[in-house]
Amino acid sequence: MRELVCKLTETYGPSGVEEQIRAVIRAEVEPLADELRVDPLGSLVVHKRGSGGGKRIALDAHMDEIGVMVTYVDEKGFARFMRIGGVGPLTCIGARVAFADGTMGVIGVERKRDDPNKVPTFEQLYMDVGATSRDDCPVHVGDAAVFVRPFQAQGTRLIAKAMDDRISCAVLIETLRRLKQTPHDVYFIFSVQEETTLSGARTSTYGIEPDLAIAVDVTGTGDTPECRPMAVELGKGPAVKVQDRGMIAHPAVRDLLVQRAKAANIPYQMEVLEFGTTDAAAMQLVRAGVPAGCLSIPCRYIHTPSEMVDERDVENGVRLLLEVLQAA
Repeated sequence: MRELVCKLTETYGPSGVEEQIRAVIRAEVEPLADELRVDPLGSLVVHKRGSGGGKRIALDAHMDEIGVMVTYVDEKGFARFMRIGGVGPLTCIGARVAFADGTMGVIGVERKRDDPNKVPTFEQLYMDVGATSRDDCPVHVGDAAVFVRPFQAQGTRLIAKAMDDRISCAVLIETLRRLKQTPHDVYFIFSVQEETTLSGARTSTYGIEPDLAIAVDVTGTGDTPECRPMAVELGKGPAVKVQDRGMIAHPAVRDLLVQRAKAANIPYQMEVLEFGTTDAAAMQLVRAGVPAGCLSIPCRYIHTPSEMVDERDVENGVRLLLEVLQAA
């Protein structure tokens, strides 16, 4: 699966500009689909028909990533920008970014600041794309860029930008590859704009009207030095969400994941996330309500260009989803 993870994480696709990553995912899943469509907002929906007698199940992984957007270009060709999703100033300084056409930029920080020892604000950052004036600047207001870092495997640890949430896209693709038979009608959603509004999952789920929904996303860990305490670690299995800032997992979905993990002897962890949320928060509010939960891949350094997961958690995430889908 490493080759797939590399391909997905290194592809351009910030929130609202998901065309390139959608094309890559589509090429992977189209031969496996009974039906495939791109909905009006841009999410890719793959339908795998069941043998009958089962439920209508929606599985979601968002394909967008964090990034930055140009807001102004000055007379010397330097660009100011805003964040797309949860981007922090410390993540930006010295970082390289890439635009949809391959144009590269370097993020710098103003030297003259009232207190250079303080974390700079976004207003004190700028982007250098090698231009000498506004007229020869290759980027314009509204252009979006993503951080650039190569995929790297080190032991069982996989490191890349955009693990949030391309690693979950890989989990869904691999689950679809291995799913030979299921009684359920399964809809694999590769959604847009999770990092900004959760809107892709909301509209796709509305069109499917599932009996239950499971988002697959990353979650933080509590296993790095002096970190905020959290009962999730790399390599200890995928995490079954109980609650996060945006939702409480439906007990039936939460218990289903736990029961299937126990029955198949798959390692798992229980997750309570104090900050952040996932597409499950939007999916559960569709129509009259959908029982929704989340299966999380533990990830260090979320929303930085070097997010880290353990491939054993990824593999066990695939195994657990297959156990859910193959049982009546």
